[in-house]
Amino acid sequence: MIRLITPLHIGRGRGVGLLFLFCPLLSFAQYNLDRVLTAGRAALYYEDYVLSIQYFNQVITAKPYLYEPWFFRGVAKFYLDDWIGAENDCSEAIRLNPYISGQYELRGLCRIRQKKYKEAIADYDCSIQYDPTSQGLWYNRVLCRIEDKDYDRATADLDSMTNRWKNYAKAWQLKAEVALRQKDTVRAASHLDKALELDEYDGEAWMVRGMISMSRKKWKDADAQITKAIHLKPTVAGYYINRALSRYNINNLRGAMADYDKAIELEPNNFLAHYNRGQLRVQVGDDNRAIDDFDFIIQNEPKNIMAIFNRALLLDRTGNLRGAIRDYTTVIDQFPNFWTGLSYRASCYRRLGMTAKAEMDEFRIFKAQQDKHLGYQPRWSKQHRKDVRKLSDIDMDKYNQLVEEDEQEVKHEYASAYRGRVQNRKVENDFLPLFCLSYQRHTNGVKDVLTFDQEVERFNTKPRPLHRVYVSGSTKSLDEQESKAYFALIDTLTNQIQDIRDLRESKGLLLERAIAYASTQNQEAAINDLTAYIQLDSVSSLGYWQRAVCQVMMNEFSASQGVDIQLKNARAMDDFNEALKRSPHNAYILYDRATFYAHRQDYNHAIDDFTKAIQQDPNLAEAYYNRGLCRLYAGNTAEGNKDLSKAGELGLFNAYSIMKKQQKTKK
Repeated sequence: MIRLITPLHIGRGRGVGLLFLFCPLLSFAQYNLDRVLTAGRAALYYEDYVLSIQYFNQVITAKPYLYEPWFFRGVAKFYLDDWIGAENDCSEAIRLNPYISGQYELRGLCRIRQKKYKEAIADYDCSIQYDPTSQGLWYNRVLCRIEDKDYDRATADLDSMTNRWKNYAKAWQLKAEVALRQKDTVRAASHLDKALELDEYDGEAWMVRGMISMSRKKWKDADAQITKAIHLKPTVAGYYINRALSRYNINNLRGAMADYDKAIELEPNNFLAHYNRGQLRVQVGDDNRAIDDFDFIIQNEPKNIMAIFNRALLLDRTGNLRGAIRDYTTVIDQFPNFWTGLSYRASCYRRLGMTAKAEMDEFRIFKAQQDKHLGYQPRWSKQHRKDVRKLSDIDMDKYNQLVEEDEQEVKHEYASAYRGRVQNRKVENDFLPLFCLSYQRHTNGVKDVLTFDQEVERFNTKPRPLHRVYVSGSTKSLDEQESKAYFALIDTLTNQIQDIRDLRESKGLLLERAIAYASTQNQEAAINDLTAYIQLDSVSSLGYWQRAVCQVMMNEFSASQGVDIQLKNARAMDDFNEALKRSPHNAYILYDRATFYAHRQDYNHAIDDFTKAIQQDPNLAEAYYNRGLCRLYAGNTAEGNKDLSKAGELGLFNAYSIMKKQQKTKK
């Protein structure tokens, strides 16, 4: 997992965006590019990466000499796993303005993803030059030096870090890791003791301590130390694999098996976990399930000779003699002087009545024994050694031993504000989003759900809009084609509005365009249209409702930029109240106001409004879900779980995960 500290703080939610000022004969050159750039940053904040790239492209086309759109487009590409594209955009931003530290950091991360550690180090050199007191930058550069196996410079950097930040535990931990890679376990243990003295809750430090114990074959100590690491970082598959090996060596086979199961649960394609679990299953006589593990390994690594031979033995043992012969033959073809394999294959041939082939194998064994007696023993060629993968020890006599990595390594998190993808940072116990007017049907993540509101239906019939309007609480990032379709719709509506002389006839078009603006994260333009709509029709609740939602979305982004939103939150609340005056029985508006209260941690008012929404619509699953969370946060676990259970019953299956988590926490 990689994080990056940059001047831009990227967050999560749904957006605020671009203000297109559509006036007669307005050309692209007249757009307010500052607001276009803000729109792109807002879309980035709300995870609409493709949409944000569209906005940054517009700014780059108009003013290619600005560094910011290049940099922010690089951020969007980074989240889309386009490391090469992100690196190129960062390089252009650096060319235009070489004095921004965050640009070097992001490019460094892109290069790390491509394993270009020397280039990443060069980027961190520049970042440190501009910000020499940043602890995270020094930490990241040391990690790159370790990956590049430049242990001398890594040690020099770590000495500087421990002199400057004497109580920085991770620096001492990295010192220990460098010492361990240099085979100096005594010095590594000393550094780790210092690291754990400063921070006893560092899972990586306990893992390195366990690795030192493993290297000394102190298996019980390793088991205890890795157990502490797992307690602190329970989702790292490699920790379970190492503890399993320690437990195996103290004859705790049940515990080792459980650890391999957990490692495979976390990383289903983990080679070591499957291979070693297969070996353990052989030892406890669980042959059929052991075959499943070796099948998986061979499917992913068809030339893994050790796995093929182990599967041959298991097929032999379970009566699949032809399958066993096939696997024995694969091994013998690669290692012609492997007597054990020849002997087993001969036995299979005899049981199948293939006596001639059995005798040929037995004669090969006899001849090989005679050759050895006479001093002639064929050696495996370099090509044979090269063909064997994942196993540095190609001694076939060790076919029944567990496997460990040739070089034990601890996976580190790079110290930065970016933790890989933004999606990975989502809070599990988050409130569901607001309902609003949309051109997309509502879905609960499993299927489309019918949402009905009388006023919305009247809008859809008199007169008929260009696109049918729905009430939707589901959020969806737009792809490139969808973004262009929305922009085209905005242009069409703008032309129609300009052609209407009587403003009262344009109110429906204004609402439609506001919905399109909101869908493209252009909340400010949407609010402008909704304000005009309300002036033309102050009786309708739709304008107040949609404007309140847009204001809430806009406020969240503004808050992330350090703007005081207290007054703007009051505006949103006023609009919710006005909407409910005109539509007091609208379950969706009640739900939205309740969710607004919930985000402000006013749980009592939120629960009251959710309850009213449920009274209006007993099947509103989202209201049960959010009310359940409010009750959990307010300390009423029993009622909260009851609401979550009802939400799950109505189709929001994520509610069951939260209930399960609550039960584990209680235990």
